[in-house]
Formats: sequence, structure tokens, C-alpha cells
Amino acid sequence: MSGRLFAIVGPSGAGKDRLIAGLIAARPEIHRARRTITRPPAESEDFESLPVPEFAALHGQGGFALSWQAHGLGYGIRASELAPLAAGRDVIFNGSRAALPACLAAYPALRVIEITASPGVLQARLAGRGREAAAEIDRRLERAALALPPGLGAVRILNDGAPEAGIAALIAALQPDSACAASR
Repeated sequence: MSGRLFAIVGPSGAGKDRLIAGLIAARPEIHRARRTITRPPAESEDFESLPVPEFAALHGQGGFALSWQAHGLGYGIRASELAPLAAGRDVIFNGSRAALPACLAAYPALRVIEITASPGVLQARLAGRGREAAAEIDRRLERAALALPPGLGAVRILNDGAPEAGIAALIAALQPDSACAASR
């Protein structure tokens, strides 16, 4: 039996990590694939931090099942993070909209859930996390309008309200009947 693989994508500040954390708290049988990122560690996000040379070496050795570049950083999902799929467990990861074509080429059964928020909410969240300068926030807000590749059948969740509402919407999106539904 094989589990399902879900990519959670959307603009910076949409609340992807918060909703994923809430999902995992409610449904601990789902495996959250931990990302490797060429960024210093952050208290607000659980990921493996690697310097660029180590990331590049690991990539060259085939250590990532998926990898991409975004915002000047390298992102990867180690092959071991997707191993629970073979045991029938669902796996979810925080991905990149721009990397979806490559992810789908590697995993054609990949299911995509887009988390988004209104521009004002995105701006407030990005400013509130204090990780980027104003110019970087502006660049991220410009990218927020990036459309998903056509024909994905992605589920779309508007995450402007309370975290509990977004988490409930994400849990519902993983239900077998709605996971392949067209964008809402």
C-alpha cells in the first residue's frame, strides 16, 4: 500500500507552516516531511539548516527526493522524509509553486493544496515575523499573485481568519473525496 503525497504551496505569509502544524497535531499519523534549507535556523519554523556548499554536495549525491530554489535559497526534501509513503502513510510538505512541474514529474500522483491570504493579511504577517527587510517583503508580495500551473486540480484554501478555521479547511482538504477536487 502506498500513502498519498501532498504539496502545500502558496505565498509567503499565507500561514502554510501554522496550518501544517495544526494538521499534524490533529492527525499525527500524517508525516510532515522536514525541509532542508540554506538559511540559518529559525525558532518559528522546523527545518534542517545547511550551508550552501553542504546543500550542493548533498544535492549532487542524490540526497534529495525533491529540491528547488526560491527567494535566493536552496530547499530540499531528503529521500528519507518520503519513506513513510511506502508504508502507506500520507506525507505532507511545504513546497514551492514554481517547483510544482518538477515535483509532479518526479511524483505524478502528487496532490496540491494552495494556501493563500488577502494582500493586506500577507503584508501584515510578513512584517510581523521580522525575518525580511521591507524590500524583500515587497518582492514576496509581488510573487503572491503567481498562478499555479494549469490543470492541477488543486484545492485552494483562503487563510484570512482564525488559525482554527484554516486548520479545519486543511484537514477537510485531505479527505479522500476532496483531495482531488478542483480549486474552490
